[in-house]
Amino acid sequence: MYHKILVTVDLNDPASYELALPQAIELAKASAGELHLLTVVPDMGMPLVEGFFPAGYEEQALDAAKKKLDSLARERLPADTPHEQHIALGNITQRVIEAVEETGADLVVMASHDPDFAQNFLVGSHAGKVVRRSPVSVLVVRA
Repeated sequence: MYHKILVTVDLNDPASYELALPQAIELAKASAGELHLLTVVPDMGMPLVEGFFPAGYEEQALDAAKKKLDSLARERLPADTPHEQHIALGNITQRVIEAVEETGADLVVMASHDPDFAQNFLVGSHAGKVVRRSPVSVLVVRA
């Protein structure tokens, strides 16, 4: 089955892990696999925007994300679940794909909200982009 399962976590949206994380835990248990929890802190996107934030903002955001992810892992993962935690900065889809390659994941588990045609048409969902670009299978759990 799956030996390394990458689970994407949006720390600002509990729906991103409330349903997806239990699914990933069950898959990992069934196959004696390990979990890789990934949260991505979006970057500013443009140097112009970055100028409006205080110096060191990205480092502070990464530190805060690490603390939240540590807390989430302690609260939600059974003690006997092998796992690693990963924090990334940048484009969410790109960082997920990079994490698949870096961790050797053979499955990505992520949540997605009910599709909103207008939003997906204009922006596109992160889950949809990962599904299209991922070199491995992606389990999208409807949140």
